[in-house]
Amino acid sequence: MRYQATWNGAVIADSDQTVVVEGNQYFPVESVVASSLKPSETHTHCHWKGVASYYDVVVDGKVNSDAAWYYPEPSEAAANIKDRIAFWHGVTVEPAS
Repeated sequence: MRYQATWNGAVIADSDQTVVVEGNQYFPVESVVASSLKPSETHTHCHWKGVASYYDVVVDGKVNSDAAWYYPEPSEAAANIKDRIAFWHGVTVEPAS
C-alpha cells in the first residue's frame, strides 16, 4: 500500500515501501521531500530502538518543530528503520488515494 505524509497542504513524503513500527509509518529517506526538512537539535532515547534525531518540517515558510524523526544508528532490533523517517505533530500520514 502507498502512503503519503502531508502538512500545511503539501505532500512531504510518498512511498509504497514504508515500514510500520509501533503504529508509525517510516518512509524511506529518498521518498521524503528533502527541502521540507530542517535539522533540529532535539534527540530522544528509545529503550529498544536507540537514539532518535529530529527534523523540523517546513512548508511555505511555516515550521512544525520536531515533526519528523529518524534513527541514524538504530539498534540491531530496529535495523529495518535505518535510513527511514517518521512523522507526527500534526503531519497527516494516510494511504494515498
